[in-house]
Amino acid sequence: MRAEYDLTKLKGHRNPYAKALKRQVTIRLGTDIINYFKSMADKMGVPYQSLINLYLRDCVESHRKLTWAA
Repeated sequence: MRAEYDLTKLKGHRNPYAKALKRQVTIRLGTDIINYFKSMADKMGVPYQSLINLYLRDCVESHRKLTWAA
């Protein structure tokens, strides 16, 4: 293996399948919810949208049911 590689001429490639992995939606969330996830995301060093996505994914994978008290 070479000691040094010249990566300056390398061109970046977009993942052709990335568009199928996520879909943009519009959702209305309370400001308290957004602030909660933003503060957690700052502590973890990730975007808050990604953190919300991770939380929702966990809910789906664990088949978490909503308990609604009206």
